[in-house]
Amino acid sequence: MSLQATLDAFKADFRAGKPPYNAPPDIHPIMERATQELIASGQATRALKAGERAPHFVLNDAHGQPVSSRELLAQGPLVISFYRGVWCPYCNFELQALEAALPAIREAGANLVAISPQIAANSLKSMRNNHLTFPILSDTHNEVAAAFGIRYALPNYLVELYKRLKNHLPAFNGDDSWTLPIPARYVIASNGTIAYAEVNPDYTHRPEPEELLPVLRPYSVA
Repeated sequence: MSLQATLDAFKADFRAGKPPYNAPPDIHPIMERATQELIASGQATRALKAGERAPHFVLNDAHGQPVSSRELLAQGPLVISFYRGVWCPYCNFELQALEAALPAIREAGANLVAISPQIAANSLKSMRNNHLTFPILSDTHNEVAAAFGIRYALPNYLVELYKRLKNHLPAFNGDDSWTLPIPARYVIASNGTIAYAEVNPDYTHRPEPEELLPVLRPYSVA
């Protein structure tokens, strides 16, 4: 089953309130409103695009060790997946799909990292729950996401809904700002140029990992 088919199946079960989700039906219009407003804001169209320079960063991994984008790019292309956090089931499905594609990504000479605003303990939980072997980096205050143009602040009504659902982002992220990254996937060539960019304000839609492979091959290091 493709990644998007998996996400669509989960979304259907979630909206139907099937166990174990048991989602109250009144939450769905609120979530959809927030998504439509984010789409209408046009922020995704203003994010960094293919052909532009990617900002360099140093972020800590789940074990507190610094990871430098410059050092990774010295080895070849870099795939970056920005995701919302361990609490987001759509993100977890995407991480699992990227893990399945990791051998092909590495065969193309690339490294893969995922970036979220969550604290290291939650990154470690993401890795354990999803059986990941690639690094998850903590982007405190979503500063790297902001540099890519994908940080956004949740509207007040969505903050209240998240609190009701026990998705208390300040606890997950160690940050009171109630900001998130728009889910995004980038391929950065070893010279620092963005070779591929997919930014989608509808968090229920994610590109297939296989889309990366034709992009990576021309940039791979022999």
